[in-house]
Amino acid sequence: MGLNLKIGTRSSPLALWQAEWVKAQLLKTGRVDSVELVKIKTSGDKILDVPLAKVGGKGLFTKEIEEALLRNEVDLAVHSMKDVPTLSQPGLEVKVITQRENPYDVLVSRGVAFDALPQNARVGTSSLRRRSQLKRVRPDLVIVDIRGNVQSRMRKMETEKLDGVILAAAGMIRLGYQQHITEMLSISVCLPSVGQGALAIETRVDDPAVQEIARATLHHQPTAWCVQAERAFLRRLGGGCQVPIAGHCVIDNGTLAMEGLVCDLEGKRYIRQSASGECANGEAMGTALAEKLLAAGAKEILDELYL
Repeated sequence: MGLNLKIGTRSSPLALWQAEWVKAQLLKTGRVDSVELVKIKTSGDKILDVPLAKVGGKGLFTKEIEEALLRNEVDLAVHSMKDVPTLSQPGLEVKVITQRENPYDVLVSRGVAFDALPQNARVGTSSLRRRSQLKRVRPDLVIVDIRGNVQSRMRKMETEKLDGVILAAAGMIRLGYQQHITEMLSISVCLPSVGQGALAIETRVDDPAVQEIARATLHHQPTAWCVQAERAFLRRLGGGCQVPIAGHCVIDNGTLAMEGLVCDLEGKRYIRQSASGECANGEAMGTALAEKLLAAGAKEILDELYL
């Protein structure tokens, strides 16, 4: 007899794509008889008329799903890794991280590249991380806060009279919207969010059978090494996805190479550092990189943002 599993997921088209993909991988093993998707509305899904940075709190897109997991209403949860708080809920753990999709940010416009956007162009994003980096390169830009799923944010090009919107490449690719991408933004313009492009599979600590099959089927160790370094970096800085912190790690010739930054909201104070280390020591490297930024003045920027 195989397992009959329930996956907790948000109900946005992208979240459902991700959960369906996980479902398909689990069913391929022959060790799982059935997989049901349980759609759960999170706080972040309910509050759409307030900028994310003003909603406050951590786990805006994970808390209600984690609660269902703790109540045994679902057997595992599928999250976008960048939404997962760096400290786990007691009784839960993320030991399974999928292979990363393209981690970069993209511009969707009317065919106009980022450098060619007109003076005072209106650009939509819900991310302070993106806002601060874009303003550093183009102080003239008018940043318009937009919320919602990928499709609704693209529609706001018309309804909000925007010149462009900034989205994650991973979501665009997974939903089959590559043709709408005008430009892939280089990391010199917009360093990605911690964990961007990877999926987190969260399970109960007391359910090793589900964790074992998920890990054997879905875990990608090279991605996990990179994400662990990034999350250690974010944990030391004390930030979440609503703070202008960016961190991105890759494996280069068998070694971790990471860049991290902290920036003020207008891009005027911008601290960026890099570090490298062994794959097995990613958490220590990420923490050390955060310490470098704090020593260089990041603490003062973050303290002001948290006031």
